[in-house]
Amino acid sequence: MRQFSALFKRDTKLFFKDKGLFFTSLITPLILLVLYVVFLGNVYKDSFLMAMPEGLFISDSLMNGLVGGQLLSSLLAVCCVTVAFCSNLLMVQDKSSGAYKDLTVAPVTQGTLSLAYYLACAFSTFVVCVVALAAGLIYLAFTGWYMSLSHVLVLFGDVVIMVLFGTSLSSLVICRLTTQGQASAVGSIISSVYGFICGAYMPISSFPEGLQKVLGFLPGTYGTSLLRNHCLDGVFAEMESQAFPAELITGLKDTVDCNLYVLNNRVEVSTMYAVLIGITLLLVLGYILLCRTQKRK
Repeated sequence: MRQFSALFKRDTKLFFKDKGLFFTSLITPLILLVLYVVFLGNVYKDSFLMAMPEGLFISDSLMNGLVGGQLLSSLLAVCCVTVAFCSNLLMVQDKSSGAYKDLTVAPVTQGTLSLAYYLACAFSTFVVCVVALAAGLIYLAFTGWYMSLSHVLVLFGDVVIMVLFGTSLSSLVICRLTTQGQASAVGSIISSVYGFICGAYMPISSFPEGLQKVLGFLPGTYGTSLLRNHCLDGVFAEMESQAFPAELITGLKDTVDCNLYVLNNRVEVSTMYAVLIGITLLLVLGYILLCRTQKRK
């Protein structure tokens, strides 16, 4: 336990002491938030206004809450995974610098070393994502706030689960890489592609039907849908209290992927949690097996 604690503290301190790595991880979500607000905000707003029946009035605050909730959920869905790949670069840096060999020579088991890397990455990613969450909530507070304390707490729990998922995925992918060039290339690919295939940049409902069926089986899609539901629950509840047509509310939920359909069957929120947690555990198991194989070699 003492060895693990020392390794965890060492990995965490190295991440936060590396100004380039830390500030890149920290600034990226904030830049994404600004880009979402500037470029995607009006696109989302126009699409929602087009879906409104003629003659139906919706306040600016409610519209801003709808757009802001979608923006915040998109930001968190992407950051919880891409920031984890950035945080996990420490493992590759140790291998390229030779520090990893020094650690394996020390009286430390491979399992303890791998677990320290995993939890240090999860902690660092969590800190950055909490900053992103706080920035998003502040944005909603100034534009259109319809979240209760329970919504914020559940959203916080979603971030924890998504961070563990992102850390597990990045650890499994990066654990065999040995150079920073390889890790940077993989991180760039993930950053470019993940936002699309998880439905963060464009809702899954806007993709062709065949692609919707494929993406419906990816765990990132479920994570995005969970974040959407808990960012927008308050907005849809307010719409119901203002007697908005039920068909309109259902249509909006379908449009933004709050209602997720797989093989024409609606996926319940409990099922989304089960799938996401199950996949995360499988990824952790794969990471452990790869680490043990590396030890034998």
